[in-house]
Amino acid sequence: MDWLFPFAVMVSLVLCLMGLGLPVAFAFFATNIAGLYLFFGGSVGVAQMIANFSDAVATYALTPLPLFLVMGSLFFRSGLGDGVIRALDLCIGGLRARLSYVVLAAGAVFSALSGSSIANTGMMGALMVPEMLKRGYKPRMAFGPVLGAGSLAVIIPPSTLAVLLGSLAQIDVGALLIAGAIPGLLLTLMFAALIFVQTLIDPESAPQYATERPARGAALKAVAVNIVPMGVIVFLVVGTIILGIATPTESAALGCAGVLGLLLAYRKFRWSVLWEALDDAMKVTGMTFLIISASTTFSQVFAFSGASAGFINTIVGFDPGPYTFLLLMILVIIILGMFMDQVSMMLITLPIFLPIAMHFQFDLVWFGLILLLTYEIGFTSPPFGLLLFIMLGVAPKGTSLSTVALAAAPYIACTLFLILLIILFPKIALFLPGLL
Repeated sequence: MDWLFPFAVMVSLVLCLMGLGLPVAFAFFATNIAGLYLFFGGSVGVAQMIANFSDAVATYALTPLPLFLVMGSLFFRSGLGDGVIRALDLCIGGLRARLSYVVLAAGAVFSALSGSSIANTGMMGALMVPEMLKRGYKPRMAFGPVLGAGSLAVIIPPSTLAVLLGSLAQIDVGALLIAGAIPGLLLTLMFAALIFVQTLIDPESAPQYATERPARGAALKAVAVNIVPMGVIVFLVVGTIILGIATPTESAALGCAGVLGLLLAYRKFRWSVLWEALDDAMKVTGMTFLIISASTTFSQVFAFSGASAGFINTIVGFDPGPYTFLLLMILVIIILGMFMDQVSMMLITLPIFLPIAMHFQFDLVWFGLILLLTYEIGFTSPPFGLLLFIMLGVAPKGTSLSTVALAAAPYIACTLFLILLIILFPKIALFLPGLL
C-alpha cells in the first residue's frame, strides 16, 4: 500500500485548500509544490514544474478556447440575442407555457453560438424570468427552463468545457465537440417534453393568455432575418468540422468572423463591444491556462509517486466490471458537483478516472461525453451549483435556494436519463464523430 500515502496527501490537500476558499489554480500549485518536495526531488521538481508551464499551454488543441470565448462574448454583448428571442416568440404563438418554450429554444440556439452556460443562464434569466413571473408562471416553470437551457451549452458545440476536457484528457477535441450535437438535441427535446407534461399535470403553472396574432408572413420574416443567419454561424462552427473542411481551431476562427459579419450587417458593431469581448476572453483564458499548467504537474506528480498506478491496480483488483466502475465514477462526480465547480472536478477526477477508462478500453470520446453530461449536473446541484446562484441573482427578492433547486430537479433527471441512454446506446454519441 505504498501508493496510499501520496494518494491521500495529494487529494486531501487540494480538497482542503479549495475548501478554505483558495482559488483553484493556487490550490493545485500549493499541492504540487508539497508533492514535489515529498515525492519528486524537492527544488529539482519545482524547476520541472516551471518548465512544464510552456509545454502545458502551448497545445494546438487549446487554440479554439479563446476564439469560442470571443465569439460568445461578441454575441451576448452586442444584443444579437434579442432578435432571436422575438422571432422564436412569434413562431411559438399562443401555445400554453409559450415563454418556457421560447426560453428553451433560445437557450439551444445561444448554446450553439456561445458555448457558455453561465452567459446563457444570466442572459435568459435577466430577460425572461421577470416577464414569466409577471404573467403568472409558477417558479418551477419560470426558473426550470432557464436553468435547463443554460446547461445545454456544456454539450452543444461549441462547448468551451469540451475543449478543456479534450485538451486535458488528450481526446480528439473535434470529435468530442461534434459528439455533443445529437445528445444536445435529444436533451432539448426531453426538456420540451418535460414542460409539456408539467403543464398537462398542472395547467395553472403556466396560465394561458391571449397573444396578438402576427401579420401573415411576419413570423417567417422574423425567422429569415434573425434565426437563419445564426444557422450560418452554427454551420461555420459545427458543419465545417463534420464535413472535414476545417479543424476546431479554424472553425472557431470562422465563427468569430461570422459573428463580426453579423454585427456589421445588423449595424451593431462598436469598438467598445469588440474590446469588451477580447477582455472577457483574455481573463477567462488566462485563468484557464493557469489551471491547466497546475493540472499538468499534478498529474505528473500523481503518476511519479505511484499513487495513480497503485490506486488503479487496487480498484481493478476488485473486478466488479467496467460498467460498475463507470456508474461509480458518475456517482462520485455527482457528489463532488454539489460542492465544486466543473473545472475543479475535472482537474481532480481526470487523473484518477482516465487511466481506469483506458484500462477497460472505453471509447474516450464516448467516455468524455458522459463525463461532460455528469459535470453538467453539478451546475444545478444544491447547495453550491453555480447556475442556481446566477438564477438567485435575477430572481425576485426573497426567492430561496430550495425553490430554485426544486425547479432544476426534473431537468437533472432528464440529464441522468440521457446518460443512461448513451451508456446503453453508444451510437448516440459516436455516430457523428464516426463521420469525421
